[in-house]
Amino acid sequence: MKRSNRLAWMGAIALAAIVLLSLFVAPNNTKINTGSTYNRASDGYGAWYAFMQQQGISIKRWQKPFSDIQPENTSVTFLQISGDTRQTTLDSQEREWVEKGNTLVILGAGARVTEVEFSTMQKSSQGDIKVDTRRRYEKANSQQVDLGDRFGAVVWEESYKQGKVIFSTTPYLAANAYQDYLNNFKYLASLVTEKGNTIFVDEYIHGYKDADVREKESEGDLFSFFAKTPIFPILVQVGILLLVLIWAQNRRFGKPVALDIPVVDNSEAYIQALAGVLQKADTTDFVVEMVGKQEQLQLQKALGLGQVLLEREALINFWIQKTGASAAELDTVLKLQSRKQPISEQDLLSWLRKWQNIRLIRNL
Repeated sequence: MKRSNRLAWMGAIALAAIVLLSLFVAPNNTKINTGSTYNRASDGYGAWYAFMQQQGISIKRWQKPFSDIQPENTSVTFLQISGDTRQTTLDSQEREWVEKGNTLVILGAGARVTEVEFSTMQKSSQGDIKVDTRRRYEKANSQQVDLGDRFGAVVWEESYKQGKVIFSTTPYLAANAYQDYLNNFKYLASLVTEKGNTIFVDEYIHGYKDADVREKESEGDLFSFFAKTPIFPILVQVGILLLVLIWAQNRRFGKPVALDIPVVDNSEAYIQALAGVLQKADTTDFVVEMVGKQEQLQLQKALGLGQVLLEREALINFWIQKTGASAAELDTVLKLQSRKQPISEQDLLSWLRKWQNIRLIRNL
C-alpha cells in the first residue's frame, strides 16, 4: 500500500474513532427533550402545541435566552416545561420580569413526595384532570391552589406585584401521553390564556436556538465545538491520534498471543481430593456404603423399581425376571455392601468391577 493511501486510511480510522468516542463519552441528555413542543414522544408537548394552533390561539416557540424577552406594549405569558424539577423560588431576573405584569408558568416545580396514589383525577373548571405524580406542594394556601387535594397542591399560583407565577408539580400536565384526556389539554390552555397575553413556549431550555443565538454563543464552527469540549475527551482523542500515527509509521504492536490456561474440572478435583482423604483414613466401608447405595438406586431405576432401596432378595428376584441373567454376581456385591466392614483395596477394586459388569448387563 502506498504511503499516501495509508495515511488516508489512518485519518479515516481516527475520525471514526473520534465520532464513536464522542457518542459514548458525551453526557447523557435523555431528559433535555422532555416537555419540548418538537418532541413527538410520550413526554413531549407536540400534540398540545398542535391543539393550541387548531384552536386559533396565538402561540410561539421561544428559542432565545430568558433575558432576551423584552415586552413593550403587551404582557407575556412564558411557559417553561422541564424534565428536571426546579425550585419554586425565582431568581432576581425572573422576579423583576414577572413583577412588570407578566405571567410565568413552570411545569415541573419541586415538591415533597406524599402518600397519595400516583394516578389521580383532579377536579377543575375544565372537568376531571388526570395527574400522574405523588408530589404535592403543601405550603400553598387555599386561595393559591388551582388544582389539588387534601395532600397538597398540584397546580398553584403566586402573585408578584402586577404579575404572577403558576407552578405545577408535574411536567406532564398536558404531555403527548394524555391525548386521550382532552381536559388536560384544555386545562393547560386555560392557564396560559387566562390574561390574554402573548404566549411563548420556552424551547431554549431544550437546546433549540435561533441562528443569531447560535452565532452569538459561538456554536457555528468546529473550533467553537472543541473550545467547549471537556478536557478529558480532548486528551483521549489526542491519545487515539498518536496511536494511529505510530501505526502509520509501521511501529505496529505485535500480534496478541493467547495463553493456554488449563481448564479445571471442579467436580473431578473434588472427587480426587475426597478419594485421597478416604484412602488415608482407611474408610473403605464408607466408600462401599455410599457407592453401593448409588449403584443400587441406578439399577432399580433401570429396572423401573423407583427410588426406595429394596431388600436384597427382592431386588435379586426382579433382576432375574427382567434380565434373565445369573444373580450370583449381584448377590455378591449386595452382600459385601451390607457387611459395612473395611475391606482391602484389592477387594474394593474387585467389587467395583463387578458393579461395572452389572451395569453392562442391564444396558443390553
